[in-house]
Amino acid sequence: MQSLIGTGVALITPFKDDFTIDIEALRRIVNFSIDGGVEYLVVLGTTAENATLTEEEKELVIATVIEVNAGRLPLVLGVGGNNTSKIVEELRTRDLSAFVAVLSVSPYYNKPSQEGIYQHFKAVAEASPIPVILYNVPGRTSSNMLPSTVIRLANDFENVVAIKEAAGDLVQAMQLLKNKPKDFLVISGDDMIALPIVLAGGAGVISVIGQGFPKEFSEMIRLGLNRKVDDAFKLQYLLADSIDMIFEQGNPSGIKEVFRILGIAENVVRLPLVSVNESLAERLELFVKKMVKNS
Repeated sequence: MQSLIGTGVALITPFKDDFTIDIEALRRIVNFSIDGGVEYLVVLGTTAENATLTEEEKELVIATVIEVNAGRLPLVLGVGGNNTSKIVEELRTRDLSAFVAVLSVSPYYNKPSQEGIYQHFKAVAEASPIPVILYNVPGRTSSNMLPSTVIRLANDFENVVAIKEAAGDLVQAMQLLKNKPKDFLVISGDDMIALPIVLAGGAGVISVIGQGFPKEFSEMIRLGLNRKVDDAFKLQYLLADSIDMIFEQGNPSGIKEVFRILGIAENVVRLPLVSVNESLAERLELFVKKMVKNS
């Protein structure tokens, strides 16, 4: 799918000090990402704190992003969890006409076997009326979707078109790239190794830092896709410290602090997450101000 080539960003859900959704800040974030040159937007991924959103709040986020985007960029919707039947029901009943694909995380907490993961995504693929992006993130799910399982799903279901690979394992990503069907996309889910995955044959990234520095990060990925390696790595090393910092005390606490410094949104997260401490906030502020000055 050409619409999934390049940089997608996993949008945060900004909150006000009273923990309600800050719709105006969400509008600013969507426009900031689009104006910065990213290729597509991911709504209600893990970074959106969707685990702490009510169903009504999720609908509000979806409607706001669709409205603000106004057809400018392709949209991907996060539809995943560890209750297969609930996901199947949502895929069968939700209006997905505004989205080019769904992003569905491998079941967390249950720790299914590889066969269980396969059967889960078989049900998801059969229920989804639009393409499916698998999402492997062992650090959050406590189980690793092995390349053999991914390739099996890619071969068995035409609408399983991509994987967001966030194991942080470049060797595993290369196994996927080596053995995948021709048109199946391997998308990095790890900002730090997104460029190496692209250079190895990956399609791009679904990024967290990309919404904070959309111009620089999306340009880095485009340079990588165009095999302009030296120029791409200049941007990689420019951004590397910020990538480490935004994940140091949890996601999305770090990227929300970036937005606070930029004056786009407040850094308010819902428990059990907490905001970054003063030391990290100071380091992020120094980095952001340097980036703004040099931009």
